[in-house]
Amino acid sequence: MPDDVFPAPNRNGAAAHHHAPPYTSSHIPLAQAPGPAGQPGHQHSAIQPPAVPTPHPAFGGPTASPFPPAPPVPEPARLRVVVADDNPVVRAGLGVLLSGRADIQVVAEAADGREAYEKTLQHRPDVVLLDVRMPGVDGISALPHLVGIAPVLMLTYSRESEIVHEALRLGAGGYLVHGEFTADQLVRAVRDTKDGRANFTATAADALLAHMRLGSAPPRGPLPEGLGSALTTEPVPVHPAPRPLETPESLSQLQPSVGQSSVSGGTVPTPNRQQYKLSSREVEVMDLIASGMSNQQIAATCFISEKTVKNHINRIFTKLHSATRSEAIAHWLGTAPRNPGRQP
Repeated sequence: MPDDVFPAPNRNGAAAHHHAPPYTSSHIPLAQAPGPAGQPGHQHSAIQPPAVPTPHPAFGGPTASPFPPAPPVPEPARLRVVVADDNPVVRAGLGVLLSGRADIQVVAEAADGREAYEKTLQHRPDVVLLDVRMPGVDGISALPHLVGIAPVLMLTYSRESEIVHEALRLGAGGYLVHGEFTADQLVRAVRDTKDGRANFTATAADALLAHMRLGSAPPRGPLPEGLGSALTTEPVPVHPAPRPLETPESLSQLQPSVGQSSVSGGTVPTPNRQQYKLSSREVEVMDLIASGMSNQQIAATCFISEKTVKNHINRIFTKLHSATRSEAIAHWLGTAPRNPGRQP
């Protein structure tokens, strides 16, 4: 400092003495971070980024959101299937194929018609896949009892025209012949059967087409190899009205309701259907109604639209003086009670 420069006096008149630091710098101090033993530490910036405060729930924090997370979406129920076939290889293959789909589950297998009925009664599936030729109780014999519990899709090697017609008459929701469909077509047919849509492979469709061209139902006679006679001498009609469920023990003792009277020991004579003056097509439709077919099944069997089926049914009801299907069936089968004040 030059000699002629003196520090300014303070308030008491004494000169203020300032001790300047040995050096001045704008450098930001660094904190020493400890290093390995015997070595100088590494320098790190002492300035840390400011911490982000977590909002309190009372002031709109994450846990106070007015929109709670949506509950998990429940998985859709799987379509439950019973497979009835006497060939264990076929059953195993169908089980792998169907259960491999996300929306289908094979809940039981059966080797004959009786076991198919028992498993269907136990599991109440959405669809039954039913073979025709099985030892003991065949598929045609079990069919009228199965359709009262679940929709049935025939899946078989049997391709005879009369068997196709009998299966559809007894209420089958479709008819597939092995070797005439792909895996995807089978899966689609199973789904359609649950929803009431009929599926047929080429052989079954040809049989229905031949039936349509003839213009009348084929004559009913004994089926090949006695099919359909394992449980009853005549198929049991499937009525739209709900029926009490049969027990497996009484299944083999079921008798046809046609031709029996509510009076013990009596029989009902063959009805005179000529009095109703139905056309040949109306007779065909009425026979299918009496067999328990739905309008959609009748339309598929006769190769006509459901609207045309409804038109036929309206005319049939008028001619039979009936207001419901069950009443029309009773008149058609001759089991309706006699009413002197009302003409049939």
